[in-house]
Amino acid sequence: MAARAVHLLSYNVRYFGHALRGLASTRASKQLIAERIARLSPSPQIICLQEVETISIRSSIAYRRATARETQLQSFMGELEEAYARRGTTFPYQAYYFRAHTYRFRGVPIYTTGLAIIVNTRTFDVDRHNAGLPELITHHHVAILKDRKQSRICAHVRLKDDAGRPLHVFNTHLSLPTPFAREFWATREKMGFGVNQVHEAKSLASFVKRHAGNEPFVIAGDFNSPPGSPVYRYLTESAEFSGAQQVMGQIDGRVPKKFPTAGFMRLRMHLDHLFYGGGIRWLDLQGTRPFGDINGDFYGLSDHVPLIGCFELPRA
Repeated sequence: MAARAVHLLSYNVRYFGHALRGLASTRASKQLIAERIARLSPSPQIICLQEVETISIRSSIAYRRATARETQLQSFMGELEEAYARRGTTFPYQAYYFRAHTYRFRGVPIYTTGLAIIVNTRTFDVDRHNAGLPELITHHHVAILKDRKQSRICAHVRLKDDAGRPLHVFNTHLSLPTPFAREFWATREKMGFGVNQVHEAKSLASFVKRHAGNEPFVIAGDFNSPPGSPVYRYLTESAEFSGAQQVMGQIDGRVPKKFPTAGFMRLRMHLDHLFYGGGIRWLDLQGTRPFGDINGDFYGLSDHVPLIGCFELPRA
């Protein structure tokens, strides 16, 4: 049986609140991102989103929900379905939400964090997932702050195509480097050098290997770590995952700022990655543009750009 090409998009959407500098999500942000995704040709069969809210003050103060219980992902999926309808295309997706953390004040959720994996169900069947209990990978460097620190998780779905071929999809968002470690102040570079980040990378790699085994897998996410950092080196050297952008020649570990995927004011950083293994062959990253590229389809919609690429599942 022939190899199958799979198109994937991974995107830190910043709670769909970039228009208000992350203070609150807006309908306009959801509409614009949904419209840009619907424009992609071919359509992605897998969409991995980071920084997606559940329900909170931040997710609803500037956006009127359809119902009191409508989550941010549900409202985005509504916008995505409408964007496909405007193009006269059948809507193919099913979304899964992976809750990470909730910040409350007197029982009221101020803001929440989570991940999403959206699957084209005309291409894949979802065999299993861990949406009910995502894998915790947070490393708590200071025990007394354990309950206050954002939880970091790994979302996982196992898919099967129409020939029964499996594909594991992992989605994650690593912590920022902890300032409570002595090493934080001993090095000039911070992102990807945090001892907590390396611990989380190890937990992530262990989880991936435990569940994927020898089957094909892809890992998407915001790793808060540039190429060449200890986190990146651990995942590509010790864990032996392949980095899609490195294989495609898009990044160079010796020049970590060569292809930025995120930015703040004039600061540019490469923080987002795609890793893979289990016999997958990466084909291209044609839809991926560096942060700040005004010709990119997703310019100005988040403080990150999406990673868009195509890979090939091994022959049956």
